[in-house]
Amino acid sequence: MAVWEVFRQEREGQPFQHGGSLEAPNREFADAYAREFYGRRDESFALWIVPREAVLEVREPYVAPVFDRDYRRVDGYSIKVKLKEARELAGTPSG
Repeated sequence: MAVWEVFRQEREGQPFQHGGSLEAPNREFADAYAREFYGRRDESFALWIVPREAVLEVREPYVAPVFDRDYRRVDGYSIKVKLKEARELAGTPSG
């Protein structure tokens, strides 16, 4: 028996969320089980059914470091500070 992950969308346009897992011998049974468990009472607008081995796990940091996102902050960033840091890295005197 294979394990299948079910992602469901409650209403059109909303993001998909993980609904749960189920065991089924093949795709056809997984489809039928998912429809029964997650769509029987119209609680889902759409379903995605994916074999567990097809889901990729990301373990490495996937968010950009904070210094790469300073421009998105409400208070912004000081260009003078950035220039000073760049000059120090380049080994030229700040002026």
